[in-house]
Amino acid sequence: MDVDEELIARARAGDAPAMEELLAAIRPRVVSRCARLLPHTLDAEEAAQDALLSIATHLRDYTGTGSFMGWVTVIASNSARQTYRTLKRRFAERSVDELPVSPDPRTTSVIAGSRIDLLDAIEALEQAHPATAEAFVLRDVGALPYDEIAVLTQTPLGTVKARIHTARGFVRERLGVHEGNF
Repeated sequence: MDVDEELIARARAGDAPAMEELLAAIRPRVVSRCARLLPHTLDAEEAAQDALLSIATHLRDYTGTGSFMGWVTVIASNSARQTYRTLKRRFAERSVDELPVSPDPRTTSVIAGSRIDLLDAIEALEQAHPATAEAFVLRDVGALPYDEIAVLTQTPLGTVKARIHTARGFVRERLGVHEGNF
């Protein structure tokens, strides 16, 4: 998906209708990126809203280094990971006697969600190998090409590939899957 550079420039200059048009154009991609980590629709929507707000707030910070959609992918991925951390923290703070008899999917989806294993693995990756996590998320969750990740992270291409290789091995081990499956 390419976004018109003129539209981006107008939105960066403070043109409110251009900003609305830009956010409407990228919204499906942002929701899709968030949903790759947060499979529950409401959680993905919450993360997408946060990402869109961040994009609107920080659009002037976009330097043009790398593609615009790559920059958007970074923000959407980070927003999804932050939403997951928030949901996880909220769940941990609740005592067992506060839990409802029938689960509310808006507050418990992160516990029942099918990607909790991946999110936990990414969180552990950030702890063990912090330099590798961003490259891994951008490549394997965000589906960005290696060269664009190199530009976005301001890292040599060979280093990006090495980081992703290291991260994949770590995540595979955490998930208990074999190389052919992931």
